[in-house]
Amino acid sequence: MKKIILMLFILAVAIPAQAAIKPCEELKQEIAAKIDAKGVPSYTLKIVPIDAEEDGRVVGTCDGGTNKIIYIRG
Repeated sequence: MKKIILMLFILAVAIPAQAAIKPCEELKQEIAAKIDAKGVPSYTLKIVPIDAEEDGRVVGTCDGGTNKIIYIRG
């Protein structure tokens, strides 16, 4: 019984953390830091609405899924 209560408590604590809305600028900075650490010489990260058609690769979503971050090489 104690294990079940412990598991329910852990789930109750973990669920709100997953639902946190990440601001776009913060996520963009985190992604840029990872790309820079890999030594990529030139790239562009763009924040666009989720339904926008843009060339490039989607590398993240932010602001509660309303925007996406596009990676463009070169």
